[in-house]
Amino acid sequence: MSNDANTPAYRDSDQYKAFDVTVADHVAEVTLIGPSKGNAMGPDFWAELVPLFEGIDADKDVRAVVLTGSGKHFSFGLDLPAMGADLAPVLAPDAKAGPRTEFHDMVKRMQRGVNTLADCRKPVVAAVSGWCIGGGVDLITAADIRVASADAKFSVREVKVGMVADMGSLARLPLIVGDGHTRELALTGKDIDAARAEKIGLISDVYDDQGAALAAARGIAAEIAANPPLVVQGVKDVLDHSRSAAVDDSLRFVAAWNAAFLPSADLTEAISAVFEKRTPDFAGE
Repeated sequence: MSNDANTPAYRDSDQYKAFDVTVADHVAEVTLIGPSKGNAMGPDFWAELVPLFEGIDADKDVRAVVLTGSGKHFSFGLDLPAMGADLAPVLAPDAKAGPRTEFHDMVKRMQRGVNTLADCRKPVVAAVSGWCIGGGVDLITAADIRVASADAKFSVREVKVGMVADMGSLARLPLIVGDGHTRELALTGKDIDAARAEKIGLISDVYDDQGAALAAARGIAAEIAANPPLVVQGVKDVLDHSRSAAVDDSLRFVAAWNAAFLPSADLTEAISAVFEKRTPDFAGE
């Protein structure tokens, strides 16, 4: 971090466990760094996401953002082992209003993190390589533009672990790829490659490798940053206006739905299977 007293505090990467942040030429580059394998999203990620993007939003020097992942993968999604303690109270057989209310509050706090990225006035360009699973898809659908390397793979996988995706994919994906593709991805939990993702409009372009995808994202961000910043923010405001109410309504509904219905034998089985590294056996209970 610079010793300049005027440097915004959010730029100090030493304060983060889940992110690295650099700023140059009016572009902030945010890199997911874990600490879990595959940049999985654990407690540190959710605690740091809001202050990070609030800082970027308030930084007058920043005009665009590049979002990417460290290592071979963008993100494996929600870190179930690390978040297990937060899920345990609501999964108890006798969980009543108290634990369910606390779970609902937690979902709303996590949703706020993704919303802070989506609502950032500085356009966000995501560069995806390797796996982008579950929460990773939530994150990139909150970005304004998405590019990927040829090895990228995407999955709205929550259904396979006994959950309804509640961080924004079900609200934002239909506005990006359409209702039919969203239903196929969310109901099957299937994996799709970069070519299919480009075909359905999830990503704008596919590049040969991770380096080329990141370079392309940096190029797009530089093009955005070269434009009048207040006009860019105005364009984003207008584009977001027509969909913001629908997204907010969907997020409120799914938070309440999961607080009421997420606890199940199937979810317990899914989490146990993750810890035991086996295929789950769902019974519809």
